[in-house]
Amino acid sequence: MDPEDLVRAARTGDRRAVAKLISLVETGGAAADAASAALYPATGRAYTIGITGAPGAGKSTLTDALVGRLRADGIEVGVLAVDPTSPFSGGAILGDRVRMGTRATDPGVFIRSMATRGHLGGLALATPQAIRVLDAAGMPWVLVETVGVGQVEVEVAAATDTTVVVLNPGWGDAVQAAKAGLMEIADVFVVNKADRPGADDAERDVRQVLGMGAARDWTPPVVRAVATTGEGVDEVWATVRAHREFLEATGRLAAQRRDRLRAEVRAIAVARLAARVDAWARSPEFEAVLARVDAREVDPYGAAAQVTGDPPLDGDDRQPRS
Repeated sequence: MDPEDLVRAARTGDRRAVAKLISLVETGGAAADAASAALYPATGRAYTIGITGAPGAGKSTLTDALVGRLRADGIEVGVLAVDPTSPFSGGAILGDRVRMGTRATDPGVFIRSMATRGHLGGLALATPQAIRVLDAAGMPWVLVETVGVGQVEVEVAAATDTTVVVLNPGWGDAVQAAKAGLMEIADVFVVNKADRPGADDAERDVRQVLGMGAARDWTPPVVRAVATTGEGVDEVWATVRAHREFLEATGRLAAQRRDRLRAEVRAIAVARLAARVDAWARSPEFEAVLARVDAREVDPYGAAAQVTGDPPLDGDDRQPRS
């Protein structure tokens, strides 16, 4: 189907069209660009929740429990399970989808695993597009679950309206977690598996690290839960809603979304420029310039300036030469 036809079908709730569109935006290319242009006017209504944390923290179980909580209120929800490590086998996400199998047949739930699949710029750029597909399809809430806490996962989780960081008792050195970037991106902390020993210590560690940071208008709450039994899930959901209300009341939601759009447009431009440079670096023209660099006829910065069209750069301060 033509990308615009897929978009029209997706907006009527056609699940096959939604799945095809997500595959399209994962792959990228001209068809994905056409789909993006057709999708964009119908987006901007869905509220997104990023769920991240160390492997084994129970993110998928918590995600499943939150989906159940939303569905109990009759709310439709989309779920993107993001896996940057295994584009073909599915990795841990395949197991996550098995655990969420009871939701897969619910017409009010759409679950999709995502991997890079060659999209220019990777998952950090493909995920917002996939969110827009679910948004245009009428999903008022979209949950984005990541499989770990690497740089890609942190970037993806931070590109949502509310970021939930899931921890366990015995989660380890709080300083290491802070270095991982979790403390900076979290809007809500969930100490999952709180029925295990060490839950008090985990909560105390989080609060201590938060206390060492700069004052915030919104201090991330720390909520205890046992996702396998549903204990604390109502509190997690209430805290997420409270954060949304805070963002809307203060104007932060619109401001955050503008900031994310600014960063996304910049990242897309950088990725495309990098792709052009990579293509040029495989051309005979590049070899000719490289030969001049090798012969000491031009320095590397001067050679790069020939590509970018900028003035040559001078010295370590990298300022344009007069």
